[in-house]
Amino acid sequence: MLVSIIMGSDSDLPVMKEAADILKLFNIPFELTIVSAHRTPQRLFDYARGAEERGVSVIIAGAGGAAHLPGMVASITPLPVIGVPVKSSNSIDGWDSILSILQMPNGIPVATVALNAAKNAGILAASIIGAFHPQIRKAVSNYKLELENAVLQKVEKVKNEGWENQFD
Repeated sequence: MLVSIIMGSDSDLPVMKEAADILKLFNIPFELTIVSAHRTPQRLFDYARGAEERGVSVIIAGAGGAAHLPGMVASITPLPVIGVPVKSSNSIDGWDSILSILQMPNGIPVATVALNAAKNAGILAASIIGAFHPQIRKAVSNYKLELENAVLQKVEKVKNEGWENQFD
């Protein structure tokens, strides 16, 4: 079981490292590299064709601007691809990236997370792997329980500060 994190440029790394951080938290091995759909098309084809053979289970692909990387990879591999739209320097508020990844034609699905939400892509990849690996599934459940507990602590804090009922 291995997750592959790819991005179109090293400028995407500050966003995409959040997927790596989550995978580290869940002890899921991953590879991380740059594969440009437009500047290295042969690398893209070779990478996507060889991913399954390398033991990759899920691919997280982040790209900005025209953001063709996730869709092109999904068109070549049978593996699940999670697209991360990245707001890049040449992006139009990120909508170009979102729509490029989200609006895939029928038959070539790409799971798409929110703009710059590589952390969610990492969690989704862990959930996909967790469907077949109980240890990972338990780790994801524990993570979500920690999120719940953090919110409940904040509820108590707000209550203790007297903000809960202001109708008097």
